[in-house]
This record gives sequence, structure tokens and C-alpha cells, in this order.
Amino acid sequence: MPTPAECISGYVHGKDHNRPHRLDEAFAADARLTMQVQPGAAINFPPLTAGRAAIAELLVSSFSQRYENVYTFCIGKPPPDDASAWSCDWLVVMSEKGAGIVRIGCGRYDWRFDARSGLASALDIAIEQMRLLPPETLPALAGWAARLPYPWCPADRLAPGAPDLPALQPVLDRLAAIR
Repeated sequence: MPTPAECISGYVHGKDHNRPHRLDEAFAADARLTMQVQPGAAINFPPLTAGRAAIAELLVSSFSQRYENVYTFCIGKPPPDDASAWSCDWLVVMSEKGAGIVRIGCGRYDWRFDARSGLASALDIAIEQMRLLPPETLPALAGWAARLPYPWCPADRLAPGAPDLPALQPVLDRLAAIR
């Protein structure tokens, strides 16, 4: 039986590296995904997706057709092995294929795990901020993201070494508030 940390890591690695089969390690077949996107966040998702296959299509297969250079971080420590639920903030850095627009965002994950299988039965994702930056910021942002612990990153590791970009600061400020 997978641990909650293994499920979450499977999801992050599957999404970031375009490996939909990794979601088999993360979600129960009948899992539910809810998405809440704050007004002004420059991204759209359906509010409800039901079933592991549909979640994999939305968050991995379709996602990877539009985005690349994806780094997703769960902020803080991994959950204990016996957690039935877990919440953490997240950070994402990615670029759009073609146009090269860089996106940096943050929000909250709320996970629930099935006691029998250990797999995630539900994931609620809140997208609080999604900022758009010009393509020329990608080397600095991707270089910074590549140096962070992955996929679990302590909040105090985010600001040191972060590029000095005004659009990045509100995201860092939001994530610093969780310390």
C-alpha cells in the first residue's frame, strides 16, 4: 500500500514529466478532483473532474500539450505514513509551449486518502495566483526551480536565490506567510 507521500510524489512526477501512468500510483480509480481558481489567476480548469483516467487526461496529457519546463513543489514536509488527509501549499513554475510565456503560481492542495488502498480518493486544488512573465525570464526561473528541493520544498528555501522579478514577489510573499 502506498504512503500519502508516495501518492503525492507520484502525482507531481506524473504531471511535471508527462507520465500519466504515474497517476495510477496516486489516485483511486474513482477519485474526484475539484479545482477552485481565484479571479485574476491567468489559468482555467473545470471545477470538477471525476475518475483517475479523467484526472490524468486533464492534469497530465492535456496539460503537457500546452506546458513544458514544469516544476511543481509541495511546500513543507511530506505527510506522515498514516495520514488520512493532508494539506499543503504548492508552487509551480512552467512555460507555455510555442509562445514561451512563463507562468508562476501558487495555491493549496487538500488531499484525502482511502484507508483500504492508500491511494488518494480526493484532491481539492485551490489556485490562488498565476502570474504571466515574458519568455526571457525562463532561464532565471527554471534555474532557480531546478536548485530547489523537489517535490517537497521547505518554505524557507524559496526566497534565497530567487530571481529578482517583480511578478515573482507576490507569489513568494504568499508562500512566506505559511511559515
